[in-house]
Amino acid sequence: MKSLAELQKIKERALQRKRLGGQNARARIIVGMGTCGIAAGARDTMTAILKELEQRHIEDVIVTQTGCIGLCEYEPIVQVQVGSEELVTYGKIDTARVPELITKHIQGGEPVAEWIVK
Repeated sequence: MKSLAELQKIKERALQRKRLGGQNARARIIVGMGTCGIAAGARDTMTAILKELEQRHIEDVIVTQTGCIGLCEYEPIVQVQVGSEELVTYGKIDTARVPELITKHIQGGEPVAEWIVK
């Protein structure tokens, strides 16, 4: 992520996904995009999440962003909620971890225990 234009494209894709998923979404993914998160690579993580969902043709997941949640040492932080289950907070989710996160938690319904921030 090198420019404001790239960030705008990410935002547009996330908004489009939100409009498509809307109230019918079975899951939501929230990426921490505070200053500390961005410095740790959260923009790349969010881009990787959006691309992974697109490649797998998963359209019933809303991807949004939030500001700092006060756990800077765990950035990039990603929160996942499937259905009415408890919101799970993951730490240090870089682009390499995204495919496994999608496979295990979003598709399989099982949180990745070793990445959870407690």
